[in-house]
Amino acid sequence: MECGNRSQLTHFILVGLPYPPELRVPLFLFFLLIYLLTLCGNLLILLVVARERRLHKPMYWFLCHLSFLDMTVSSVVVPKVVAGFLPGGGAISFQGCVAQLFFFHFLGCAECFLYTVMAYDRFLAICKPLHYNVIMNHRACLYLAAVTWLGGSLHSTIQTALTFRLPYGQGNRVGHIFCDIPAVLKLACGDTTLNELMTFVDIGFLAFTCFLLILMSYVYIISAILRIRSAEGRRRAFSTCLAHVTVVVTYYVPGFFIYLRPGSWHPLDGVVAVFYTTVTPLLNPLIYALRNKEMKDALMRLGGRKMPGPGL
Repeated sequence: MECGNRSQLTHFILVGLPYPPELRVPLFLFFLLIYLLTLCGNLLILLVVARERRLHKPMYWFLCHLSFLDMTVSSVVVPKVVAGFLPGGGAISFQGCVAQLFFFHFLGCAECFLYTVMAYDRFLAICKPLHYNVIMNHRACLYLAAVTWLGGSLHSTIQTALTFRLPYGQGNRVGHIFCDIPAVLKLACGDTTLNELMTFVDIGFLAFTCFLLILMSYVYIISAILRIRSAEGRRRAFSTCLAHVTVVVTYYVPGFFIYLRPGSWHPLDGVVAVFYTTVTPLLNPLIYALRNKEMKDALMRLGGRKMPGPGL
């Protein structure tokens, strides 16, 4: 097929998920509800941490960044998924596709770095408690957060530039729920070998490096917890780490499935993408709220403030 000029392509069509026509309205309502619950859940985490002085700790500082990332990742993807169930809602401009791809990878990479920082925070808190406040001071928290955001920005800039340096004109139907690198490259007219290699190497290197650092942190953490003599102490230490481990697993497993298969595009990728762009941002605040005692107590106190007794 003769390839058109990039300037001739003004928009893409996001194909989205296959579904029978009778499920259009239920799916529209389902994804809209999930999106609204995601915003409410993560905003609640931000509100609770901001109001509770007991939660003004590095662990919850980074949790606020995670909640903000979850809200923005969901906002980058899910509104277009919801619009896709409306007539003509699957269209996205060329510039909109570029922006969606950039912000998705910017936020996704920042989240990858943030999980690593959160693991390091737990490592210091459990393995080096006497030095924790000295090492994880206010300045260190600001520095680690800044590196997280800057690292995500640099990664996404490189990946976006590489993706859209190619000419596009071989159709405009993106076989995915949003503009992601593997799906967009299918429509490129030029040789995509370098792009596929860079995607595999870049994302693979970052993901495996961060995952390895998290794994190493938890090897030391588990070793330290097992040396705690008190059963209650071990239980509390495991409880503070379990929420983080759970969200790490829900983040990395879908990512490995999507990006670490160079040159391939599996029909299940769309379903997996729904999980990590729609479900995971909703699950994260629930996981932290249900698995963290300090957060549960703070939520109960916040509820108490909103619902005063009859004598007040």
